[in-house]
Amino acid sequence: MASVTPDQIAALQDALRAKRPLVQNITNYVAMTISANVLLALGASPAMVHSIEEVDEFGRHIDALVINIGTLQPAWIDSMQLAASTASAAGKPWVLDPVACGATTLRTRAATDLLALRPTIVRGNAGEILALAGASGAASRGVDSLAGSDAAIDAGRALARSSGAVVAITGETDYVTDGDDVFAISGGHALMPLSTAIGCALTATVAAFATVAPPLGATVAALSAYASAGSLAGERCPRGPGHFPAELCDALHGLDAAVIAARSRVELYRP
Repeated sequence: MASVTPDQIAALQDALRAKRPLVQNITNYVAMTISANVLLALGASPAMVHSIEEVDEFGRHIDALVINIGTLQPAWIDSMQLAASTASAAGKPWVLDPVACGATTLRTRAATDLLALRPTIVRGNAGEILALAGASGAASRGVDSLAGSDAAIDAGRALARSSGAVVAITGETDYVTDGDDVFAISGGHALMPLSTAIGCALTATVAAFATVAPPLGATVAALSAYASAGSLAGERCPRGPGHFPAELCDALHGLDAAVIAARSRVELYRP
């Protein structure tokens, strides 16, 4: 894949709106509302189904799955594993968000056990990707939650190769790799890290795009669309981040190729 153009990204978003995919989210308490609203703004249909008594049955009807380990507890781990297995068996894409992987033994073990269930895509910040790569046996240069996204490129490529997943490393510049090619996505706004669960909602966005395109192209397109909407939303919040989630949803709802072209950039990364 040489690149993904603004017109192609907009076409994928149109396809997403037409399909209205059902995206199941086993996500953290903090992220549920913003993830649901972002999915609705994109044109997807969100479902926050996490009970182990229904994830297998419900998982037969979904188009994609998000597993986010943010507010982790043992009962949810069983649900996550069953949901991931159900999605994989049905050939449905699922996205792992290994929130704070490396911070505790429970969290790191949960993330690596889920990784063994072969996610389609992994989306995390640099520290999370470095930790997950190291814990899974892929090459890593250590764990640093303050690392820039570029510090995890090598670990992300190794993780993609060992797991078979497309890996997205998000930060000031986002990077996406399938283990061979690496794409850099620029855009966004400085207010994005100041509003809670914006990254978690990005993971849901990636899952939605994965219903209309192969994993690598879907991930690059999702990150570019989100960066474009984030840039526009930030400009509409001159007083601070309080209204940012609402502005982000409005920007995603009205996103088109012109906005994407003006507010984000996708390049093939060459170190």
